[in-house]
Amino acid sequence: MTRKLAVVLFNLGGPDGPRAVRPFLFNLFRDPAIIGLPAIFRYPLAALISTSREKMAKANYAIMGGGSPLLPETKKQASALEAELARSLPGVEAKCFIAMRYWHPLTGETARQVATFAPDEIVLLPLYPQFSTTTTGSSLEAWRKVYKGSGVETTVCCYPTGGGLVDAHARMIRETWEKAGSPANLRLLFSAHGLPEKVILAGDPYQKQIEATAAAVAARLPAGLDWTVSYQSRVGPMKWIGPSTDDEIRRAGAEGKGLIITPIAFVSEHVETLVELDHEYAELATTVGAAPYIRVPALGCAPEFIQGLAGAVRDAMGERAGSVAPACGWRCGAEWSKCPRQEGAAA
Repeated sequence: MTRKLAVVLFNLGGPDGPRAVRPFLFNLFRDPAIIGLPAIFRYPLAALISTSREKMAKANYAIMGGGSPLLPETKKQASALEAELARSLPGVEAKCFIAMRYWHPLTGETARQVATFAPDEIVLLPLYPQFSTTTTGSSLEAWRKVYKGSGVETTVCCYPTGGGLVDAHARMIRETWEKAGSPANLRLLFSAHGLPEKVILAGDPYQKQIEATAAAVAARLPAGLDWTVSYQSRVGPMKWIGPSTDDEIRRAGAEGKGLIITPIAFVSEHVETLVELDHEYAELATTVGAAPYIRVPALGCAPEFIQGLAGAVRDAMGERAGSVAPACGWRCGAEWSKCPRQEGAAA
């Protein structure tokens, strides 16, 4: 009898058109993982922020045709992963489902689709390689509140040093550099979405895992490579983790270096890559003389990445029901109390 496997891919989502921008922002900022206030205060604040940021956000999405490409990109990844699972799991009917946190298909919609599929097994697979309470943690919490169907469920926690992820990044960096003519005097900048510093100080392992991913990728590139990690997309008055990507671009310009910049935490193209990296930071690089400025594409359907995801699914299927599994043996130290896979913890 054929076993039925549901793989649930989690991501943030993005507005599919101008009318969706404000409700998308409202859904984002009303999430207690993003703004940790009681609902009586959080909801009015989310309404205020989404209204005040709507015009600027619409302008950014207009650069991409009016909406986010994140869902179409994720659908391509889901199809590629289904094909890889069909090849590597004979006798298993594997189907991928997409659960977006802040715009359609929302978690509740996807949960109903999975329940209708009636799987024997479910693997929850975040498309966030590095764990954070604000991304993976929030998505998993939303799922567990709404899923009522069948299936033995296991979860992939994170895969910051997973071989498929790291190999795909390293290959794409090399290929992008070669396509640009192999220029010298470049600094490789691993740019990740930032977080308020207080989130990290509360035990969130995101920054530690970002830095581990960057180090693993750099280790597959030529020895002596000039590289560093930076954080982008800062909003609000709070202190965020650093160094910031714009500060690193200015530093490169002051030191007479060019930049090859790669989105180390984003596995699909969306507003932070297509607008922030390709337009805003490119303009800054021109202004401060950081030339050339070369941008490596997001991973998308890179074969190594998809194969790595398939491997993570297969490994998770071998875990006990209800467990949290890494895709690369990763464990966080005890100081990262928000990580579900700490050193010394049960698998």
